[in-house]
Amino acid sequence: MEIRVLADADAVAKEAAKVIAAEARAAVAARGLFIVAVSGGRTPRVMLRALAGEKVPWQAVHVVQVDERVAPAGHPDRNLTHLRETLLDHAPLRAEQVHAMPVEENDLAEAAARYSRELRAVAGSPPVLDLAHLGLGSDGHTASLVPSDPVLEVSDAEVALTGVYQGRCRMTLTYPVLNRARYVLWVVTGSEKAGMLVRLRDGDPSIPAGRVSQAHALVLADQGAAGQLETP
Repeated sequence: MEIRVLADADAVAKEAAKVIAAEARAAVAARGLFIVAVSGGRTPRVMLRALAGEKVPWQAVHVVQVDERVAPAGHPDRNLTHLRETLLDHAPLRAEQVHAMPVEENDLAEAAARYSRELRAVAGSPPVLDLAHLGLGSDGHTASLVPSDPVLEVSDAEVALTGVYQGRCRMTLTYPVLNRARYVLWVVTGSEKAGMLVRLRDGDPSIPAGRVSQAHALVLADQGAAGQLETP
């Protein structure tokens, strides 16, 4: 795992956009396709808006979601709402290039299974993401892989449902698909993440984020989040 420390959250967001764009160009040159999974959050919104202005071979890009809250279409809790506002409304992506998690369905278990099938249709069987963008919670969660939830033990599906976490059930990618990603980009900002970033760096399996493969991983952190990295 490589860790780069930048001045502030804005600098992290802009650097992350540049990293994603570079990975997109490399993937398309090598394989003709770039499949990126994106997470939600305040800093990622800045990142995605910046990404829309980067040099990206958009015609060969597929965007999937890392996780999504179960909420109505257009709700401010939905990651898709902010994904549309920041990236999809500004980049030349066709509807079939954007793969939204179907959290509005009545049968969420079947919806999760259908999203797994959609991933396989786009990214192979088993699906391999070119880049998974992840965040880090102050409780050590990433995606919607949250502490003590049974979703942490799902090993036979790419997509699963969580219990209620911070007021909502969620749909999330699971460890099997995240750990097959060719590249993992962590975007970590805020001093409240400092202790967890140390545990992430150390691969601490007692936090959900610590169970994500570090083989091809880059962390972009601001000064606040990096405040304890020198701690033995």
